[in-house]
Amino acid sequence: MAEIVVTGDNFESEVLQAKGTVLLDFWASWCGPCRMLTPIVDEVAEAHPELKVGKVNVDEQPELAQKFDVMSIPTLVVFKDGVQKNTSIGLISKEEVESLIG
Repeated sequence: MAEIVVTGDNFESEVLQAKGTVLLDFWASWCGPCRMLTPIVDEVAEAHPELKVGKVNVDEQPELAQKFDVMSIPTLVVFKDGVQKNTSIGLISKEEVESLIG
């Protein structure tokens, strides 16, 4: 499944109303660890076609970052059927991302 740019405007429809698992990646273009995490998230998304991946640029969507208390990036937040289930802060391995989406 292709990744989706998540904004304040489409957050409810793309994340809260989504059926199944949504992985939100809070990132910024200037963040080195974020750039290192992107290919890992891409690999996990490719291996799990049922997974929806949303990218939230914290510089462009500060209100969404604030809503989820994102103080450090990268931060991954997992939703299942619109309910927040897991959160991870910092660069993690593919195995850790997979256990996060569980």
